[in-house]
Amino acid sequence: MHVTSEQHLDGGVLERRFTLDEIPGLLWTPASASASAPVPLILLGHPPLGLRRMYPRLVARAQRSAAEGFATATIELPGSGDRSRWPAAEQARADLRRAREAGEPVSDELVDALILPLVEKAVPEWQAALDALLPLPGIGGPVGYSGGVISIGVRLAVVEPRIVAAGLFAGSFVPRAMFEEARQVTIPLHVLLQWDDEGNDRQAALDLFDAFSSKEKSLHANMGGHTGVPQSAADAAAQFFARHLK
Repeated sequence: MHVTSEQHLDGGVLERRFTLDEIPGLLWTPASASASAPVPLILLGHPPLGLRRMYPRLVARAQRSAAEGFATATIELPGSGDRSRWPAAEQARADLRRAREAGEPVSDELVDALILPLVEKAVPEWQAALDALLPLPGIGGPVGYSGGVISIGVRLAVVEPRIVAAGLFAGSFVPRAMFEEARQVTIPLHVLLQWDDEGNDRQAALDLFDAFSSKEKSLHANMGGHTGVPQSAADAAAQFFARHLK
């Protein structure tokens, strides 16, 4: 892990940009973090739109988490932002755009092509990021995962024992294969659903929630589209992580 820049944000939050095997990433730590008093870590998931484009939303989430006493980190997803082109992913996204513009249903085959290769590539990279981040002074466990492509969160909840709680956003397509993986998830879950999310299958989101085997899981549904998440949803997610990471 190579730190490429540092800057202090409002509230004493330290932002560090880093690369990990040429994968760009960001780490935010609150002023309270120190080697003698390490803080829990939340991994910030995001859609494959690139860190530059997502930065305003990510840094807002990071500063909110820092105020609650958490460090946060994120990495660039495969084929996004400044990373190498991924022709198969670009083709799947182009096919999705064409289907939506034509008013056609999004087929299971297209969802698989769009999501499953991303999960296969991204999850080991998130795990490698954890390997690099947790030994740093001021950062300790436990670890949570928040937001982003829900299938990545599901896979991480299954395969990564260092993640003890997850806040998932039911706002992305879900391959049918992920429902079987969901049945293996047992950690506490906080699932956000926008009831009128454009282009996403509400029933599939409800079925996925039903498939989770977690003894503690809660579904928080709000009226509105994909970008209409109310402030109260952020408050509820913060309370969820405070219960399970502190």
